[in-house]
Amino acid sequence: MILHKSQGLTFFTPKVTNNSGAPFFDTGISAGFPSPAEDFKEQRLSLDRELIKNKEATFFARVSGQSMIGAGLDDNDLLVIDRSLEPANNKIAVCFLDGEFTVKRLKVDKDEVWLQPENPNYPIIKITNDNDFVIWGIVTNVIKKV
Repeated sequence: MILHKSQGLTFFTPKVTNNSGAPFFDTGISAGFPSPAEDFKEQRLSLDRELIKNKEATFFARVSGQSMIGAGLDDNDLLVIDRSLEPANNKIAVCFLDGEFTVKRLKVDKDEVWLQPENPNYPIIKITNDNDFVIWGIVTNVIKKV
């Protein structure tokens, strides 16, 4: 279900299910040389439990644009956003700025706040009293398609 769509992000609410999750093999997957098959101990893994710590305050948003590619947030990635977390310096935050949502890295120094993109082609934004500004939530995870 789409909640809101802006130029930079499209928001969704997570649908948390109580099913037992997908099969999970807790043996590690080798990225080097293949290892002989070990005891494949099958467990169930719930991505809800792994990615969502506070379901009432968690939302998803799809990235649109290239301003955060240096942080590994690419166009069309899905962000997991927790609104219950406290904003802090260097956190990646979803912010409402002058009528639009954006995702940027927070830079906080005393009483000053900047929104820093992770792409040199985009400017750093200094927040002033003239801005309509709210830190909407903190990005906790990114989900990518391969």
